[in-house]
Amino acid sequence: MSNSVARYFDTMDYGPAPESDTDARQWLSRHAQGFGHFIDGRFTGADSGAHFETVEPATGLLLARIAQGSPADIDAAVTAARAAQPGWMAVGGHARARHLYALARTVQRHARLLAVVEALDNGKPIRETRDIDVPLVARHFYHHAGWAQLQEREFADQVPLGVIGQIVPWNFPLLMLAWKIAPALALGNTVVLKPAELTPLSALLFAELAAQAGLPAGVLNVVTGDGATGAALVAHEGVDKIAFTGSTEVGRLIREATAGSGKSLTLELGGKSPFIVFDDADIDAAVEGVVDSIWLNQGQVCCAGSRLLLQEGIAADFIERLKRRMQQLRVGMPLDKAIDLGSLIDGSQLDRVRSLVAAGVREGAHCYQPPCALPTGGSFYPPTLLTGVQPASTVATEEIFGPVLVTMTFRTPDEAVALANNTRYGLAASIWSETIGLALGIAPQLQAGVVWINATNLFDAGVGFGGYRESGYGREGGREGCHEYLKPHAWAARKPRAAQAVSGVASETARAPVTSSTLPAIDRTAKLFIGGKQARPDGELSHAVFSVSGKRLGEVGTGNRKDIRNAVAAARAADGWSSATPHRRAQALYYLAENLSARAEEFAARLVRLTEVAAGSARAEVDAAVSRLFAYGAWADKYEGTVHVPPLRGVALATVEPIGVVGVVCPDEAPLLSFVSLLAPLLAMGNRTVIVPSETHPLIATDFYQVLETSDLPGGVVNIVTGPAESLMQTLARHDDVDALWVFGAASLSRDAERLSVGNLKRTLVDHGLATDWQDGAAAEGAPFLRHATQVKNIWIPYGE
Repeated sequence: MSNSVARYFDTMDYGPAPESDTDARQWLSRHAQGFGHFIDGRFTGADSGAHFETVEPATGLLLARIAQGSPADIDAAVTAARAAQPGWMAVGGHARARHLYALARTVQRHARLLAVVEALDNGKPIRETRDIDVPLVARHFYHHAGWAQLQEREFADQVPLGVIGQIVPWNFPLLMLAWKIAPALALGNTVVLKPAELTPLSALLFAELAAQAGLPAGVLNVVTGDGATGAALVAHEGVDKIAFTGSTEVGRLIREATAGSGKSLTLELGGKSPFIVFDDADIDAAVEGVVDSIWLNQGQVCCAGSRLLLQEGIAADFIERLKRRMQQLRVGMPLDKAIDLGSLIDGSQLDRVRSLVAAGVREGAHCYQPPCALPTGGSFYPPTLLTGVQPASTVATEEIFGPVLVTMTFRTPDEAVALANNTRYGLAASIWSETIGLALGIAPQLQAGVVWINATNLFDAGVGFGGYRESGYGREGGREGCHEYLKPHAWAARKPRAAQAVSGVASETARAPVTSSTLPAIDRTAKLFIGGKQARPDGELSHAVFSVSGKRLGEVGTGNRKDIRNAVAAARAADGWSSATPHRRAQALYYLAENLSARAEEFAARLVRLTEVAAGSARAEVDAAVSRLFAYGAWADKYEGTVHVPPLRGVALATVEPIGVVGVVCPDEAPLLSFVSLLAPLLAMGNRTVIVPSETHPLIATDFYQVLETSDLPGGVVNIVTGPAESLMQTLARHDDVDALWVFGAASLSRDAERLSVGNLKRTLVDHGLATDWQDGAAAEGAPFLRHATQVKNIWIPYGE
């Protein structure tokens, strides 16, 4: 039969619809001798002269020769960024807004070229690069041009971090570039970007276009290379922040490499996201959602809904419909506008996908792949469905990062939540139900940073994106993403703290002389406070506490690893505090303030004996602690989320959630006020705490637990373990049931806290040995601490037909 219009109406067959690659090939031919790095506003050759080749994933054919970055190249780029940063910040928000607006318009003018280059370099379908990636790139620059314009008003108390090192992955090379560059530049930082070794071309094209758009030299620098180039960027002392998107394994290495350096860090890592379908869902719509969720970009998406959880009553019907839909999917060359899946990134990723699917089958899964022709010469893999998967199987727990969907069933909503949260990741989730109350009831229970209701893979520059647990920390997009590129002005001015004159575990030979008395004082050894009760230390050990001048004031229990484990278990069991209403938490903080105020003279006298400050200064510290409790009581029901309005028919609810169990190590200065200043914001936001008070002055904290006992905090919400700060901090840092760690004190404590927290990638707030003025509300109270005490979950709710 001839290829007539009538034939196509009869058969409904697709014909090829290739997008022209002429302009992209011409651009590549202009760089046929090889691409250099983009440093200080111009392209420059690699310092070592070394190059590597990048190829088309769909054909295996050579695309370009790329400069291999060395530490010298990184140093040149950081030096250029450092020199440009003061001037870039000084031009003001309006000027930066105009530059970002120009970048957005430039992206739109060259949209087709960018889309084709991205499809050639990455292997994804041109429909995705054209209709998703490039429009979102422009949207990010438009949106953040607005934040630049508003910066001086909306972020008046904050300053840019400085030079930002950014490392982006190969699955969304251009979009990830925009996610990172746009907020960094908008807020007055300069950037050194290291694109993925496999997909550097769109970053180099963007740098070329940015120079044409008039972006000042040194503001954006691009250094290409492999993992060693990225490691050099991470290690460079002139970088103030690392923003990384990639695998969890590399994220751990970066966390360890930056420990103690003072660098800020955001990590957007892997995922194993659940796609939950209840029996009242629109099944056909949910099937289409599955297609968009797991087969977008061949499943090479960190938030892909790779675990399909089906309520038992609809499971068989859903799987049958899904298999029929899979038979319509087309795998083909990326520039064909009529295909659904393109090529995986390279042969090694293809081998990994094949290996994991084979492992799933060996472990009992049933594999379904629709009959479809695969192009030859590239790294193509068909859409794959694994049924009969057990929750603990390899394919249910490991990120496959390919077009592979695994399925499990559940009976009740509680079982669905348990299965969904049965992962070390926490990036995204999808919920499908026509009962909006059910969907909105499930969303807060999911340990994920993004939840889509009756939708999937929705993204916008105005809505934060990021994960929980081993999916990383920090947010990209929206106001919450802006904070990742700023720091409080008061924190920027902090100086190294002075060394303590006397250790808190002074020698027993430093006893004060015995004085005569009619009766000896009743002996008291302050205990630990665990689960709402005073508890003897597991090791049955105590140590003496001395004043600044060496006078022996008493003894406290010496906590150990077992005591920390007991305290963490008590905190984990007190999860009702995290679901308590903000009003309930506010009342508890006010009550704590009331009870501390009633004993103000007693606490002031204790501070005088411990620290030997003047009586007036001691009373001022107590009064400040009472005020701080009141302040966070006020914040408890006022630090709220927001409603984002992305460009679709729907909203995204940015809800503020507690982190969970937080370990705290307090400094020696202002021992009562610093203790309260670190504890109160965590309590206000619904966290449970294990707190190690000042090692030198712990008696003020053991006095405070008597205030806790007369207040109405549930047992386990606050746990106090006294003892050596270093060893107790190390146990907290290594403990996988501790979700975050705050450490204030010696610089070595900060370094070790960051280094040892890599196990479950817990969030850290450390001071790197810089002293905080705890009396200064700008430095020691308010929004910066509340942001660190919370994590933002964005719940997308489309509406309408």
